[in-house]
Amino acid sequence: MEEINFYIEEAKEGMANAITHLDDELKTIRAGKANPAMLSGVMVDYYGTLTPLQQVSNVGTLDARTITIQPWEKAMIGPIEKAILTANLGFNPQNNGEAIRIAVPALTEDRRKQLVKQVKSEGENARVSIRNARRDANEGIKKLQKDGLAEDLAKNTEVEIQKLTDTYNKIVEELLDKKEQEVLTV
Repeated sequence: MEEINFYIEEAKEGMANAITHLDDELKTIRAGKANPAMLSGVMVDYYGTLTPLQQVSNVGTLDARTITIQPWEKAMIGPIEKAILTANLGFNPQNNGEAIRIAVPALTEDRRKQLVKQVKSEGENARVSIRNARRDANEGIKKLQKDGLAEDLAKNTEVEIQKLTDTYNKIVEELLDKKEQEVLTV
């Protein structure tokens, strides 16, 4: 019984990690509104060490179309600006000597369609991770069955793992639908 619970918990954990990763990836896909999470992957050269942008400055939104970056040290304005350009996010940072502002351009229809494809691709990656967690758990149950686990107990466990898979796949669908609507809303 303990081994069965181990495989079920391992599958849950793998599926939950897939959802967390999907959620993080969807946050970086911009939907026309300014969001500090758009810059979460930007790494700044902070005195020779690559450091996340959020650790060398305060990142916020001024309005629905403007991201502001207030460095904690004025000397960091140049490296932050360079890091944003290097990250190739399609933004053009403007600095006024005190802070950096990024105007988030409105999305074109073609760009929206590209972003929807990207959202669907991330969703498929999450589904693959969920299926892999299911497969790993089912293989573990089959090994236990070869070692003497009752067949009906093994089948019931596989059914339970499939229910978990269905539940997590439904969460993926909900996240994708929500993000797709957000991207397509003008």
